[in-house]
Amino acid sequence: MKSVGVALQGSTCRAAEFAFLGRFLAVTGHNRKIVSWCDIIMKSFLAKNETVEHNWRLVDADGEILGRMAVKIAMALMGKDKPIYTPHVDTGDFVIVVNAEKIRLTGDKADTKEYQRYSQYPGGQKIVSFGKMMETHPERVVELAVRRMLPKNKLGAKMLKKLKVYSGPDHNHAAQQPVKMEL
Repeated sequence: MKSVGVALQGSTCRAAEFAFLGRFLAVTGHNRKIVSWCDIIMKSFLAKNETVEHNWRLVDADGEILGRMAVKIAMALMGKDKPIYTPHVDTGDFVIVVNAEKIRLTGDKADTKEYQRYSQYPGGQKIVSFGKMMETHPERVVELAVRRMLPKNKLGAKMLKKLKVYSGPDHNHAAQQPVKMEL
């Protein structure tokens, strides 16, 4: 106990707290230098890749607003709605989106929204309107909205692979028993 008093000399603890701290250290067998109460009481939890469990969620996009739905999906893919969220670990779930062709936008965005891509060659810029994209590839609209809300790094790319989007009401992930996600 002599070493405990020496370790805490600079601390503002009272005598009773010193006594409790000494008893605590004696019982738990700590032999490291303790500077404050935070060293003993507070511990951070960091999830590990091996221990994270990835569940499956199902989202019905029928009549949902694109941006609001994409926010909830991105949060589920990142795992931010779980208490074990750790920024550098993929703690999110798999998300299945059905009825992507029935999403909607607010205001006049359905008429003015455009999707742009560029091939890195001169004259390689392509601009596609929202209406044309919904006619040809409605699942890409949801994927692009969610992708832009995920981290822009390797972990974000890994999270995006857990997103499965289908334009109709059917999907081929029934074996995973997805749970319906409320938006």
